Amino acid sequence: MQKKVLIPLANGTEEIEAIAVIDVLRRAGAEVTIAAVAAELTITAAHGVKIVADKLLMDCKEEQYDLIVLPGGMPGAEYLRDSIELTTMLKQQRAANRLYAAICAAPAVVLQSHGLLDGVKSTCYPSLLPELENGVDAKIVVDNNCITSQGPGTTLEFALKLVELLFDEAAAENLAQQLLVAA
Repeated sequence: MQKKVLIPLANGTEEIEAIAVIDVLRRAGAEVTIAAVAAELTITAAHGVKIVADKLLMDCKEEQYDLIVLPGGMPGAEYLRDSIELTTMLKQQRAANRLYAAICAAPAVVLQSHGLLDGVKSTCYPSLLPELENGVDAKIVVDNNCITSQGPGTTLEFALKLVELLFDEAAAENLAQQLLVAA
């Protein structure tokens, strides 16, 4: 059974966190949908890279995903936070005990803002860590169905952890070995 993943993007999204996670999850065999939060499919990421989404987020709201992943970057995380559709989807994801994940600024800016870290240990970009109620200074934190990570430097490890949780440890280890050989 193929795993379905949603990765919403907004203008100002951190490129590394978006593209690396999309790439790793697709290599693992996940069906990844890139969804633009704005009204256009093309977004301009934090450092000027143009990314063309598969769909608009509003066209994804009736779908069910095994995992929703939020990249960080500013002001991208703020745009994600302000999306009513995304907030609704994330709350439904949590209520259904399906996986949701965020990296860099997104745990503090998006998840914390909407109560999606209540009772959950998490991490984020180090300068934002004091804003988290249950913040942990770690590269990656998995608590229940929430996965968080620090930032661009932890992206590959974060993506591989998502593969492990979606599929299994062997899939993550095999993919890690392939990526090391390709490097």
